[in-house]
Amino acid sequence: MALPRFLTRLGTAALLATTTAFGAHALDLTNMSDAERAAFGAEIRAYLLENPEVLMEAVDVYNQRQQAAQEAGEADLIAAHAADLYEAEGDLVYGNPDADLIFVEFSDYRCGYCKKAYPDVKALLEKDGNIKLIVKEFPILGEESVLAARFALAVRAVSGEEAYHAIHDALMTARSNVTEGSLKRMVNDLDQDVDVDAVMAALDSDEVNTILGRNQQLGQIFQISGTPTFVMGGQLVRGYVPFDAMTEIVAELRDKG
Repeated sequence: MALPRFLTRLGTAALLATTTAFGAHALDLTNMSDAERAAFGAEIRAYLLENPEVLMEAVDVYNQRQQAAQEAGEADLIAAHAADLYEAEGDLVYGNPDADLIFVEFSDYRCGYCKKAYPDVKALLEKDGNIKLIVKEFPILGEESVLAARFALAVRAVSGEEAYHAIHDALMTARSNVTEGSLKRMVNDLDQDVDVDAVMAALDSDEVNTILGRNQQLGQIFQISGTPTFVMGGQLVRGYVPFDAMTEIVAELRDKG
């Protein structure tokens, strides 16, 4: 019977400790007798009970390796889908178009953490001045989320980028429920010349469906199950990130070149 893999990996220190007791042949883990294997297992158990920090160190190393592998996999996925992430038509763009850093945010208008992140992200763009932010409509919190995203994209289709920015800002700061009536009132309150009837007619247009379909496909590829989710450099950052943490990420990315 083969020695369990975790004992083979974790037992190095204990193995050294038992060499004197069992002789040099005890180092051959594959040819132990049942008695030697039982004794060796007992030594490992005793060693770990006396030195539990070894187990915690092993867990830390394992977690670090798993995280590194996950980040490497995410970086490969990001590179493979760079065109859809960074160059797709129809996305909302903030910040410096010629920036040295490009971030992507998957966002939902009904997401409380997206609303919480909204002023922090704006502050980061204003403070730094050399970041481009691409916002992807990613409605995953029910019918109101879908309606809000469709409405915002329909505003873009009918009235252009400036109106899209204005309705996005209004939706991110709104606290009321999303209904067709509330959306019509919201757009009428904007300092924009928007044909509301044309917007409502465009809610289910091919253009809107294409953008939402592409974003949903990206969400499946990157296994995005919550918002906000950011693409920052070659990594995914899931969940709300406060301003100070975002500035640290920016500094680390620039240090890496």
